[in-house]
Amino acid sequence: MKRIATLLLFISMVIVANAQYADVQCEDTCTHVHGIDLSHYQGEVFWEAVGENTKNAYVYLKATEGGNNIDPTYQLNIQLANKYGLKVGSYHFFRPKTNLTLQLQNFMTQCRPKDQDLIPMIDIETKSGLSTEAFCDSLHKFLGMVEEAYHQKPLIYTGANFYDHYLVGQLDNYKIMIAQYTSREPVLKDGRDITMWQYTGKGRINGINTFVDKSRMMGRHGLREIRFRRDTGSKRP
Repeated sequence: MKRIATLLLFISMVIVANAQYADVQCEDTCTHVHGIDLSHYQGEVFWEAVGENTKNAYVYLKATEGGNNIDPTYQLNIQLANKYGLKVGSYHFFRPKTNLTLQLQNFMTQCRPKDQDLIPMIDIETKSGLSTEAFCDSLHKFLGMVEEAYHQKPLIYTGANFYDHYLVGQLDNYKIMIAQYTSREPVLKDGRDITMWQYTGKGRINGINTFVDKSRMMGRHGLREIRFRRDTGSKRP
C-alpha cells in the first residue's frame, strides 16, 4: 500500500508539473525579442499594462484590409502603443482580386510614416480563388507598389503551409514572419531563412482580455532589421 501511495503521489506531481509547464510560454523561458499583433478582435486594450510587460518589445497593428476596410481600433491603438513605449508597425490584409491601387491608397491613408517604427507588413493568407500564377502576379505587383510608396520592402506575414504550397521561391528578397502554432520552430520547404515566427494565436498578456497572437525574432535576427527608415520619405498615392 505504501508503494502504491508513493506511486500515486509521484504521478500527481508529474501531472501538476506538466500542467505548470503548459502554462509557461516561450517568452518566460528565453531571451528572444518578442511581440504581438492586434486588431479590433482584441477589443479594448489597456496599453499602460501592455507597455509594462518588458518581454514584449513590439506590436504590429492591423490598419486595413482590401480596398476599403479600415480597422476601427487602429488609430487609437497606434497612438497609445507609441505612448507606452512599444515599437509599432502596421499591416494590411491583402486581397488578391481587389484593385491594387485602391488597396495601396487604403493602406497609406492609415499607415503614415511618422507613426511607424517598423516596416509595413503585408498579411498574405488567401488566393481568393485565383490560380497560383495569377495570385503571384497580383502579389508581386502589389509588393512592388508598396515598396515604391514607402521606399523599403515590406515584411511578409503568411502561414507555413500556405508558403509551402504557393510561395516557395516567390519571396526570396523579403523578410518573412511565419505563423506556425507548434512547439517546434518552423522549417519551410525551401529551407529559406525566417526572420520572425508567430508561434501562438492563443497567447495571454496583461492588459488584453482576449487571446492574442504572439511572435518572436528568430535566431540572431533583431528589431534593427525591420526598422522603418523615415528619412526615405514616402510617396502619397
